[in-house]
Amino acid sequence: MNMKGIVKDAMMLFLITLIAGALLGAVHEVTLEPIAKAQQEAANATYREVFPEATNFVTTDALTAAVADSADEIAAQGFGSVSVDSAMEAQDESGNVIGYMITATSAEGYGGDVQISVGIDADGKLTGLGFLTLSETPGLGMRAQEPEFKDQFPGKSTAETFEVTKTGATADNQVQAISGATITSSAVTGALNAAAYFVNNCIAQ
Repeated sequence: MNMKGIVKDAMMLFLITLIAGALLGAVHEVTLEPIAKAQQEAANATYREVFPEATNFVTTDALTAAVADSADEIAAQGFGSVSVDSAMEAQDESGNVIGYMITATSAEGYGGDVQISVGIDADGKLTGLGFLTLSETPGLGMRAQEPEFKDQFPGKSTAETFEVTKTGATADNQVQAISGATITSSAVTGALNAAAYFVNNCIAQ
């Protein structure tokens, strides 16, 4: 093949690559919004499940600032590799603040990040706990989503640091571990402690 043919083939390959890249970019842009919408709808469904008495969940500038300002303080509490990602007011239908919806993440799950949403009412008690990100082992860590594990949280006081137990929870601050999934249980508890600490110590009441 002569030089002219090589140049021609190179140009054709370049054009094909350019067109393919543009098409992929267009497809990505078209699908980006529906994906984001679906993720937000799933999150909203979790919020409603976690804090059923709330009608609206509202982000405020003050809470956003508190999340940013508290990062180092929360990291120093010994809850593991955890973070508070976002915070919202939980409001009733009249717009009264009846608690908070906190999203927190532990990077110490068995299969990666464990991101939870936690409802905490005005009395400092948990209204529930839900999962936004969970990629644990099927039949083990993924059982964190089941009622047997999740139903132990509503009504618990956030006055004390939560701890994992394998032998049966006998105190309000104890979390019964999932059999065979202590790592997942500890990750959830670490994120829960971060959320509780944030509400009790980092929000101007």
